[in-house]
Amino acid sequence: MLLDVLFRVGSNYLKRYIGLAFVLLLIVSCQPAKERNEAAAAENTTNSSTKNKGLKQVTFFPYWVVNAQFAGYYMAVEKGYYQNYGIDLQIIPYQPFITTNEIIKEGKADFAALWLVNAIELKASGVDIVNIAQPSTRSSLMLITKKTSNISTLEQMNGKKAGIWSGFEMQPKALFKKYNLDVTILPIGSSNNLFLMDGVDITIANWFDEYHSLLNHGLDSNELNTFFFADYGLNFLEDGIYCSAEMRKNDPELCANFVKATLEGWKFAFDNPEAAIDLVMKYAHEAKLPVNKVHQKWMLDRYEDLYRDSNNEFNTKLQKEEYESVGHILLESGLINTMPSYDEFYQPIIDK
Repeated sequence: MLLDVLFRVGSNYLKRYIGLAFVLLLIVSCQPAKERNEAAAAENTTNSSTKNKGLKQVTFFPYWVVNAQFAGYYMAVEKGYYQNYGIDLQIIPYQPFITTNEIIKEGKADFAALWLVNAIELKASGVDIVNIAQPSTRSSLMLITKKTSNISTLEQMNGKKAGIWSGFEMQPKALFKKYNLDVTILPIGSSNNLFLMDGVDITIANWFDEYHSLLNHGLDSNELNTFFFADYGLNFLEDGIYCSAEMRKNDPELCANFVKATLEGWKFAFDNPEAAIDLVMKYAHEAKLPVNKVHQKWMLDRYEDLYRDSNNEFNTKLQKEEYESVGHILLESGLINTMPSYDEFYQPIIDK
């Protein structure tokens, strides 16, 4: 898919999920995608070596540009964790205006990161992907208004305009439908400019990214109203790891090794934040992306909040109630016509 979680092309980058129709992970073939991805591999920002004899050449597609929200993957490449598990990983660079759905449906990635809502939509549309690990444990997505707009409740959003990332409209649409709100959705990329210039009354944001960017633009937290989707019964989980059902069936060892190496990368990144941020900055500068260390540190810290539990451990299980809650909301909202069964959708590869 994999990954229509891809679609953001934000102010820092071109953001989420104008691609995030956003970030997923898909693999339509059970074979590693070396032949399918020669062009993408040549551009790979991680510059993973293809000269490693005996390693399986595998591709991964993040749903957004280089930043700390994918630090665990970059660090796992840098520290050789994937190689330790017999994997030569190529990270496919994000490309504006090419959605995760397209990457996944065309089978151009072996693994992908996707938001649960986008993955369910892909699966329901006939793309045979499966979730093999769910490291993100809660939704960080929110809507933001300025207090000067006099929009301090959901009901006051009625008749207003909201800037929503292209490809990430499902969750906002489900919220507006649930509360019977008539909100005009305007597609935006990664920039907060339309909101800053009062072109829209409401903007979408992640706690780990756009919210902090707005503060960096000079707004104070007490000038903003925040509406976390999770507080309104829409706790749509975010980054999961996906592959094709065929790959999960035919090469479970590769799938397990990919997840294990990835988690080792995240552990090192969280335990060594300065090294992780320096690596992200290096890759971002190579990709000519405008980044700064303060924002990347905020992002990495928030990701640790999302990934680690109270015991500082990872929990990659997708709970059935979380899956069915999202699926039923999409079904009742008419955003999907059928909901894949939990067992068909979630096929964990490690016990963690």
